Amino acid sequence: MYKLLVIEDDVMMSDMLSMYMSGEGYEIKQAENGEQGLKLLEQFVPDVVLLDLMLPDWDGTELCIRMRQHSTVPIMIVSMKSEVSERVQALRAGADDYLCKPFSMHELSARVEALIRRARLMQPNAAGGQQEEAGQASEKEIKLDSERRLLLVRGTFVETTFSEFEIMKLFLTHPGKVFSREDLINAIRGFDSFVTDRAIDVHIVNLRRKVEKNPKEPHYIRTVWGVGYKYVTEVEATR
Repeated sequence: MYKLLVIEDDVMMSDMLSMYMSGEGYEIKQAENGEQGLKLLEQFVPDVVLLDLMLPDWDGTELCIRMRQHSTVPIMIVSMKSEVSERVQALRAGADDYLCKPFSMHELSARVEALIRRARLMQPNAAGGQQEEAGQASEKEIKLDSERRLLLVRGTFVETTFSEFEIMKLFLTHPGKVFSREDLINAIRGFDSFVTDRAIDVHIVNLRRKVEKNPKEPHYIRTVWGVGYKYVTEVEATR
């Protein structure tokens, strides 16, 4: 049974969310303010957090930053605020998805499932990646710092956008796998609802500038003509 933490000061909304998701098979804990939420994050260790941006004691974005300093748990913002600027702020604070009120409970459930699925998919691959790094020192040229959402490229931290980080995370956890543009769109669609094939190409260009020694002759992020892109490890790139 997956565990869900609801941080919401509107009792009626919190109860409604909890009742529905409990019916979907989740174990639920509720917090009516940020302080309670932080305590339950540590004690309850949820699989997903539903976080309202407007809390009596914390600004939701600041709370998201605080939570992200101590946990990699998927965080979904559930808020009345629908402005693009609010979504961007939440994204930069470390949130994984954003749902505007009012919303469909079916959509909420589907998005929560997607967050859990993505988190579970990354865990075993991340462990495998660490084993590979232990045996191949050259793999350490490019790594992810998930806590700070940064890339470590040849010993230097490089900032990325949300979409760039998610794409690079997908590449690094599945080296050699060819991803179509649609695959990459689906990986970042949580926030960027208007992402297109052209936007993916722009993200790839920007990532090459950040990780390649010569972006015009990429060794790591390769184009697979007619299909999409794949990430090639240092060992494979030198063969």
